[in-house]
Amino acid sequence: MDRVTVMEVSPRDGLQNEDALVSTQDKLELIDRALAAGCKRIEVTSFVHPGRVPQMADAEAVCAGLPQRGDVTYTGLVLNERGYQRLLATERLDETGLVVPASDTFGERNQGLNVADAVAMARRVLKDARQRGHRAQATIAVAFGCPFEGEVDAQRVVRIACELAEEAPVEIALADTIGVAVPMQVADLFARLREALGPDMPLRAHLHDTRNTGIANAYAALQAGVATLDASIGGVGGCPFAPNASGNIATEDLVYMLDRGGVTHDVALETLIDAAGWLEGVLGKKVPSMLLKAGPFPG
Repeated sequence: MDRVTVMEVSPRDGLQNEDALVSTQDKLELIDRALAAGCKRIEVTSFVHPGRVPQMADAEAVCAGLPQRGDVTYTGLVLNERGYQRLLATERLDETGLVVPASDTFGERNQGLNVADAVAMARRVLKDARQRGHRAQATIAVAFGCPFEGEVDAQRVVRIACELAEEAPVEIALADTIGVAVPMQVADLFARLREALGPDMPLRAHLHDTRNTGIANAYAALQAGVATLDASIGGVGGCPFAPNASGNIATEDLVYMLDRGGVTHDVALETLIDAAGWLEGVLGKKVPSMLLKAGPFPG
């Protein structure tokens, strides 16, 4: 791939696992900084029960404060049909992002649904969205390994993707939710997906850097023809329902690799680094970003 889209997920996946509540104003500032860097797809919030994920309790307030931009796709994450209805009611988001687990145990702990029930739910939402003319995509969580069940069968992931594809989502993503994947596994699973789904289904990769393989996995996804890569300013993030699932790959670290590799993406590295430094101050702790520590090259 000589061009990719960077999907900025820091306002949602980046913040959802933080203990200290981030204000709505600071979340909107983070989104503004992502926009200033040139991000054109931003996952801004999730519509989940505030008792389960307190950080996302202000989802509607965040949506109400979004700058209205015709050139940007704002996405909200939903885990069930209740969340989908909340998202639609805001009338401010361009896209619904669904989550379907690749293991029953993770699905039951993450969203109260086993795999079969989550697939059925996602298919109903995708069908409804299609009828409304509303964009909807689906992410298969723990596609590369589950914190409770261990290894996940690749063919199961492909079967789930094929079922979802029957409802014509605008995109299907694979998520390394707990950061266990390695590049060879990423390349293999995306190749299987491409073979099963054909050339026309857009693919996205959501990768965590828990075991220091995130950037290598992003490269493997890129080589496999994945068109969109998720990343989080500062490298913050994690899943509240997956033990030891630390941050996403840092957007600035990913963009550094893309820049040096001659891959077009339209996101400004220096602005991202500034945003990571600002976010470090908001969170009151160091963020994992390597570019924030080392700076770009050449300087």
